[in-house]
Amino acid sequence: MKLISTNGGTPAITFREALFESMSADGGLYTPERLDPLSRAERSSLRGGDFPAVAGRLARHLLGTEFDADTLEEIVTTALDFPIPLTELSDGVHLLELFHGPTLAFKDVGARFMARTMRACHRADERLTILVATSGDTGSAVADAFLGLENTRIVVLFPDGQVSELQERQFTTLGDNVRALAVQGTFDDCQKLAKTAFADNELRRCLPLTSANSINIGRLLPQIFYYFGAWAQLPRSDSDLLFCIPSGNFGNLTAGLMAKRLGLPVSRFVAATNINDVVPEYLESGRYRPRPSERTISNAMDVGDPSNLARIVHLYGGDLDALRRDVAATSVTDAETRRCIREVHDATGRILDPHTAVGYIGLRRELSGRSEPADAILIATAHPAKFREVVGPAIGNEVPLPSRLGAHLEKERQVTPIGPAYEELCSVLLDDR
Repeated sequence: MKLISTNGGTPAITFREALFESMSADGGLYTPERLDPLSRAERSSLRGGDFPAVAGRLARHLLGTEFDADTLEEIVTTALDFPIPLTELSDGVHLLELFHGPTLAFKDVGARFMARTMRACHRADERLTILVATSGDTGSAVADAFLGLENTRIVVLFPDGQVSELQERQFTTLGDNVRALAVQGTFDDCQKLAKTAFADNELRRCLPLTSANSINIGRLLPQIFYYFGAWAQLPRSDSDLLFCIPSGNFGNLTAGLMAKRLGLPVSRFVAATNINDVVPEYLESGRYRPRPSERTISNAMDVGDPSNLARIVHLYGGDLDALRRDVAATSVTDAETRRCIREVHDATGRILDPHTAVGYIGLRRELSGRSEPADAILIATAHPAKFREVVGPAIGNEVPLPSRLGAHLEKERQVTPIGPAYEELCSVLLDDR
């Protein structure tokens, strides 16, 4: 696989190079130069396979020239050693439960795969700083995936007071090689700080620096695996299939659209956002208007300038009509989200986190406008206990707390506050070398 910049200003590079560079020197994001579809026989062989087997075959298809077979097998089996069940929520509607990993969020898939590919490529005697901006679950997934790795430092930028208590404690109580920086601003400020650092050639000359956000192709590519993994579990392979994806920075949707290019038989994607609706607005009007994000109860999707839209536009060659044929987008209010959590719990006994609830509303809207039946898969992104302060009142009961989350409540937070000025971030990065 060769990677090129979405801005088109740099030569194609290898996956290993893109893994450590994170962003192109021209300010673009790395994206595959081409995506070769699976053959019909290769795709058929995935049916009925368990998730590690499906992921392994796709990893060999995408990265088989970058890693030998034994290395790839070890990466996949050690990174993806937790269940990802497909469960039925109602007739024709399935939940892909991506919250059974170590930090109970879908980010575990990409973060753990990325960490192990980096370990396979990175010399242990070379100091590396991994800088990540988080609006919720990315910080904990990345911190857990790289925790204790020799000569590796993880610096997590998060908007102070704008992630749930449990989300924050998952990465602020680890210590060791994890440094948490509470930015006095929004997630967009955090993301801007990270992007500025990656574009700062002077900083990167004296400080080996890479990203573990979905701006890094190494975090995004493994998310392709679970789309095929979900399809492989469906009772029928020939049904009209649609996916609904709670969306913030749009890495998950990007991976799904790449899966479609690789041959995933999906007819439609639904991207459901909260009131931070710059992408639904773009699909409707053709105008992209990034703006400061607004706080909601689905905080991990509070993004006003989603990075991965650049990859999506590049994938479609700027053809907005083609993108509209594949993707419907909708936005959801907090009141609608709370009501959905309550209604689903009352009707099924299932507890949805706020982000998955946003997705379920988007899915119902799409299905209500269809005359033909379809198999629908809703991406369930996080364990509801991570948002117990929202979910509990919505269902009128306490949300059971998994022991691995409760353990973080007993530990002391280790946080450094900084302002949204780039100079403050540089000072921390350089002082800690």
